[in-house]
Order: sequence, then structure tokens, then C-alpha cells
Amino acid sequence: MLQTAMVAAGDTISRSDAYHLIHASGDELADLFAAAARIREHRTGRTITYSRKVFIPLTNLCRDACGYCTFARLPGDPRAHTMEPHEVLAVAEAGRRAGCKEALFSLGERPELRYPAHRQWLEAHGYRSTLDYVAAMSRLVFERTGLLPHANPGTMTREEIAQLQPYNVSMGMMIESTSKRLLKKGEAHHACPDKVPEARLATLQAAGELGVPFTTGILIGIGETLEERVDALLAIKDIHLRYGHIQEVIVQNFRAKSGTRFAKLPEPAPLDLARTAAIARLILGSTVNLQVPPNLTPDGYEMLLRTGINDWGGISPVTLDFINPEMAWPEVRRLKSVTAAAGFELRERLAIYPEFIRGRHDQLPEFLRERILELTNESGLVRYEEERW
Repeated sequence: MLQTAMVAAGDTISRSDAYHLIHASGDELADLFAAAARIREHRTGRTITYSRKVFIPLTNLCRDACGYCTFARLPGDPRAHTMEPHEVLAVAEAGRRAGCKEALFSLGERPELRYPAHRQWLEAHGYRSTLDYVAAMSRLVFERTGLLPHANPGTMTREEIAQLQPYNVSMGMMIESTSKRLLKKGEAHHACPDKVPEARLATLQAAGELGVPFTTGILIGIGETLEERVDALLAIKDIHLRYGHIQEVIVQNFRAKSGTRFAKLPEPAPLDLARTAAIARLILGSTVNLQVPPNLTPDGYEMLLRTGINDWGGISPVTLDFINPEMAWPEVRRLKSVTAAAGFELRERLAIYPEFIRGRHDQLPEFLRERILELTNESGLVRYEEERW
């Protein structure tokens, strides 16, 4: 049985214990859930958060070829598209009118290094790289709409992160996995230069060196072993212990999509997802927010709330989840209802978490800081009067 004193103090478990518990079932699994829930109670009590966002898919061109992805398109595909500035603003403005606070920029990784036509498009628009364009659109959206940008462009150098930093309150990049085995032919990350574990961990470290509030996480069910999930979570924890900048870790479950190499790969069972989320909470302790995307497990909210998560992630009243377009966002009213039924209060947050607002807002540019403080109360959460859909 897991030690109550250990988890109440927010301490974390060893690699060997995590390797054992990632296989837990029966009474041991119930103890695992209870221990994870106690850590969550120590961190955020009975509050579960979400962010009201608009999703801006800046370009769906990508130099990687992940075995499970339908977001990335090849040049010449009629669905391939890079958004013009006026399109970016139109989506952002629709989000502002709907009460959104966050502008999430998602895009393929470094397409200009693979596709000359995209490089020419960037040059014709006055940009040196896709990351240069992300920086410009982040500034445009903030200055014209007041939405707070959160860029999720994949691997970045220290210099590229610094370029985005002035107009992004936070940034993100999923580690997905630290298994080099997944780079082999036939595996999920074959022919994906940006999914090399060392490159993604280097991005995470560079963000830490610059003090950027950062979101990361793992993608489960793409061919990794259970122990490799633990290894990825421990790698995230090690970097966070050095820099203290990881505001959120996502445990995301693979969903099979037609037209991909992994179309027939079995999806993780809800109980497998829940057990992995609980292991993540025990590994990360009480220092990091933990999220499971609610639209990817629409029938498992009650069980997921038992695993120690304290956040439902970004939810949009305006745009699709362009990474998983077949999975609709839940209505906030329904999410609030099921969260309350489990004994929790659903609260809106910004793209930057409360502890970074309270403890590090002086590190943000003054114009971002002013907007953040305008939207939040002393707890760092969105003011109650703002919480209307």
C-alpha cells in the first residue's frame, strides 16, 4: 500500500516503484488513485481549471511524418494551408467576441527546411522562417485583440524561444516520448527529425534557462512500453527540478485516425490512461499542474478526476481541435456539471498559470503583465465576473 505520509508531503516515487505501479490493478490501482488524489489536494484543493481559447493553426505544412497525424499536409494537397495575417486576425477576433483569453498557435515543424514553396511564401511575406512568422503573428494578435498568445511550434533553439518570448505569456511542446526506438522504420516517429528525444529535451531545457512558463507532456499508445512512459515523465521532472518552469504536463491518449499509418493501432483503454495520469502525478508531485484533454475521453471524466489531474486544458467555443478534429470540445456547462458532481469547482485560468502570475509576473513585459492583472484576481485565476460563456 502506498504511504499516505509520502504523498501528503508531495514527495515523489522512484523509477523502480513507478515501473511497478504502471502495471497496477485491483486494490493496488485503487491505492494509486487515492495517493495521486491526495497530492492533487495538497496542490490545488478542490479546484479544477480550464482555459478559454481560440485555436490558430498557423500552417499545417510540416517536415515530420508522424505515423498517427492527420494535421500535417503535403504541398499540393488542397487542404494544405498557411494562414495569412488577415485570417489569423479574423479567428482571433471571433475568439475575443466569444470570451476567449488565450490564442493557441499550433503548426507544423520547420516546413521551410523541406518545402521550397513554403520558404518562398515566407520570403515573399517578409519573414526569414516559420518561427519568425509565429513571432510576428503573436504580436499582431495581442496588440489587435488583447488575447494572450501561447505558441506551440515544436522544437526551438534558445534564440527562437527568446524571439517569441516578448509576446507569449507561455509556450509549449509535447515531449511525446523519449524512446529512441520509436524513430525506427515502421514506428511512430520514423522520418521525424524533430521528434528525436534529445532535440525535444534541449528545447525544454532552453525554455527553462529563459524562465518561460512551459507546457509539455507525453502521448501514450503510439508504440511505447509502459516503462518508456515512466522514463519520459522522469525526464520532464528532472528538467523541471533544475529550472522550475514547467507549468503543466499533459497526459494525452492516442486516437486512431483513418488515412494514417497507425489507423488500425489499438487506442489506449480509459483505465490505462487513468493509471498513467496517476503515475504522472506521483512522479511530478505537487509542483506541476496535470492535465488530460477532456475531448479525447468524453465518457471518462469522473474516472479521470480520481487520478490527480487538476486541469482540463484549453477549450474553444469557436474553433476545432485541429490536431484531433473528429473529437469535439465538451460544452463548458457539461464539464462544470460533471466536475461539480465529483466534488470540485471548475474555474477559468489564463494560458499562464496562477503560480506564475503570483510569483513571476514581474519577469513578463509590462504590457503583458498589465493585461494579465486586468483579467485575474488575487488568486491568479480569471475573475468571477469574467466567467460567462
